[in-house]
Amino acid sequence: MAMEYKISVRVLVEYAHRSGSIDTQFMAGTSMTEGTLAHQEIQKNYHDQDGREVYLHTTLPIGELNLKVEGRADGVLLRDGQIIIDEIKSTSGSLALIEETTFPVHWAQAKIYAYMYAKENNLKEMTVQLTYMQVHTREIRRFARRLSFKELEAAALHAAHLFAPYAESRLGHMEKRDISIQAASFPFKGYRAGQKKLAGAVYKTILDKNTLFASAPTGIGKTISTLFPAIKSIGEGLADKIFFLTAKTMTRQAAEKTLERLEARGLHFQCVTLTAKDKICFKDETICTKEHCEFANGYYDRINGAVLDILSCEGIMDRDTIEQYAVKHRVCPFEFSLDLAYVSDAVICDYNYVFDRRTGLRRFKDNHRKRTVLLVDEAHNLVDRGREMYSSLLSKAPFLEIRRRYKNQNEDLYAQAKAFNEFFIQLRKQYGVKGPFILEELPEDLHAIAESFVRAAEEELALSRDSSGLLLETYFCVQDWLQLGKLADHRFIIHGEASKGDIYLKLFCLDPSRLLQKAGKAYLAKIFFSATLEPFDYFKEMLGSEEGDYLLRLPSPFAAEQSDVYIQPLSTRFPDREKSAIPIVGTIESLVKSRPGNYLVFFPSYQYMNMVAEEWRTQGMEAIVQVSGMDEKEREAYLGTFSSQTDAPVVGFAVLGGIFSEGVDLKGDMLKGVVIVGTGLPQLSYERNLIKRHYDSIGKNGYDYAYVFPGMCKVLQAGGRLIRGENDSGTIVLIDDRFLQGKYRRMLPLEWNDFHLLKKL
Repeated sequence: MAMEYKISVRVLVEYAHRSGSIDTQFMAGTSMTEGTLAHQEIQKNYHDQDGREVYLHTTLPIGELNLKVEGRADGVLLRDGQIIIDEIKSTSGSLALIEETTFPVHWAQAKIYAYMYAKENNLKEMTVQLTYMQVHTREIRRFARRLSFKELEAAALHAAHLFAPYAESRLGHMEKRDISIQAASFPFKGYRAGQKKLAGAVYKTILDKNTLFASAPTGIGKTISTLFPAIKSIGEGLADKIFFLTAKTMTRQAAEKTLERLEARGLHFQCVTLTAKDKICFKDETICTKEHCEFANGYYDRINGAVLDILSCEGIMDRDTIEQYAVKHRVCPFEFSLDLAYVSDAVICDYNYVFDRRTGLRRFKDNHRKRTVLLVDEAHNLVDRGREMYSSLLSKAPFLEIRRRYKNQNEDLYAQAKAFNEFFIQLRKQYGVKGPFILEELPEDLHAIAESFVRAAEEELALSRDSSGLLLETYFCVQDWLQLGKLADHRFIIHGEASKGDIYLKLFCLDPSRLLQKAGKAYLAKIFFSATLEPFDYFKEMLGSEEGDYLLRLPSPFAAEQSDVYIQPLSTRFPDREKSAIPIVGTIESLVKSRPGNYLVFFPSYQYMNMVAEEWRTQGMEAIVQVSGMDEKEREAYLGTFSSQTDAPVVGFAVLGGIFSEGVDLKGDMLKGVVIVGTGLPQLSYERNLIKRHYDSIGKNGYDYAYVFPGMCKVLQAGGRLIRGENDSGTIVLIDDRFLQGKYRRMLPLEWNDFHLLKKL
């Protein structure tokens, strides 16, 4: 029986005809909205008898494979008795740079549409036409060819033959995958308390195509409890793909280990981990051109072979695996991982690949999203990350430098950079250099200046003369500002600040909930889960909950007796920190002596931590101390100290909300206790106060939204490092007198409520 594989015309030709190098030249693309408008503008000038968005399909037999190809032709035109297939493309770059042979893939796409139409209508020949529109000037350029049916058929079969090995590989994989998923069982002897309930809720959420907010305590086993039912849903045909989203490397590794455990028990499954470009790049400088990088040079000539090779041999494709195959095939490891992300069963990656409009997977269309499950790990982190994703900043300095560089090179670009520079000069005259300021609305002239700069920059960048990267970087910043400006509403504020040397303007997202909700709207199901989605109502609101979403709160699977909780009512407020150092050192020393073992001590800032660490060393004691910007090897060395077999206890100093307060799994004797200094409140800042003011203005407690809730979330995460298994036990010490206040006490876990006031341990 012949195998069948469904594919769109566009995907087929992009696979079969891509060639060349990464970023061989700057080609300004258009947004989906701009592209749609360009199509509509050209199509409105069609004649009454012409067809628009005409659905076409055919079957291309290749050996034992039937390739089911389908798509919509932009236009089917009748001119002087001839049928013309019109393929429309839009660009914001210069049409002068586009020749008839510039984009072979566009011809290939149009030829397959023409083949399908000619085959259906028994035509011996057809005209194939490419229509390019410049979205700013509305200028149009066309190219046309008259081709016989045999020529069109040959083009279609050529693409099909090139695609067939990949299609056969995917069909074979999916058959093995589904059989293995159906046979898969939970990879542990039994479920922990609450674990089965979480897994069941995840499965029902996928089945019902809904959204789940799950507050599941640390140690319950959230990774397997969310991944396992999601994988099961793929085997049952409910979903096609999983995105496991997280903010930290350690939680990504936990997901990889979970999949490896399932793979060892017979699961046939393919998952790729995406690593940030600057981390995985093989070169000292991340410059993606054929002149600077041999892995970018000829990338598209080799990538199909690289993808087929790794998919034929590997299941869990982590960073090391991707790098090995990237070296073998001489392809860029970052772009390689992105290509794999589109075809794998699961993707482990940062939040931004789904929620950030700038760095998302652009080829991942809505029809794919409708079959994809989002598992959002440590979802409490997405609130502040959302604010970052949906904020944009412009400053004066780059435009001044661009004006200088292009004064005698590009008159138009020089003029537009000058206009931007003068806009900021006028802004500084208006607001002076006395500190931050707020604009009630976006200046009308700024939008026009930005659009003119973008147009001029695109024309210059198309000539590949931006050797430093400054123009390209500034171009993207301005594009980002323009796009975000279309989304901004009362949940945004425009603020800036001037100094003697520069001035900036920031479009700052106060509340990311609407845009987070919008970004996830097209997906099949979304599961937001964390040990610290508390207060529950706050996180539901901030993550974009809607009426009808599922909610789940699970109690801790561990007994209260497993942890002794103490509160030391000492002020750790900023004015009192210096005098608190000696008492804190005394508490830690007493704890280590009376209850020997390894301890993690968390502080609200590096400055506070280093001050106490210095006092600790002054008294002749040793500690390992977190430093800013630790790489993965340094992190592993830090944590490895806790697992080393030594008689001397290990005391580690770390920062609340940092890399060691989440996703760290030090079981058994590796960790005896956790000390948390302060309530974790973010440092007082101008932007935090803007957030406070916003929520005050809509009837909420702004201080809680801006400071208390985010701070206590860090406390709960840090405390969760202690009890990781059923046999773990230890001590938690909370150092701050505010923990005795009702507001803060109510946010502590139930199992911490039976605490003792700390006098002597």
